[in-house]
Amino acid sequence: MAHSERPLTSEELAGFLDTNPVLVRRTLAGLRERGYVGSGKGHGGGWVVTADLQQVTLRDIYEAVGSPTVFAMGNRMDNPECLVEKAVNQSLASAFEEAEALLIQRLSNVTLAELSERFNAEYAQHRGGNHEN
Repeated sequence: MAHSERPLTSEELAGFLDTNPVLVRRTLAGLRERGYVGSGKGHGGGWVVTADLQQVTLRDIYEAVGSPTVFAMGNRMDNPECLVEKAVNQSLASAFEEAEALLIQRLSNVTLAELSERFNAEYAQHRGGNHEN
């Protein structure tokens, strides 16, 4: 969106992401509440980036979309009767919590401007014909 010269519709963004436009609108609504994106209605309307890419981090975005669960793995049963399973679950839960905390902390170190620069480099390489598909 930051590289588009015009607002992008939910349908266009969904096409880029290979997902449903409703999901895109729901996600962007959370970002709009934080002032990271804006939207316009009617002909020529759509979504635009309104944030300073230097100031917004991936952690900011993660929090704006509701801080979803990072890892899909987890315990099958919250209160197993098997003592071995209980001990393993406790160890895994602790490891997952530590890993999630580290990942979320690292998200604070990546700005949207850095992602934009990486995109620009990849896009330039892709447009130059130096890609493998």
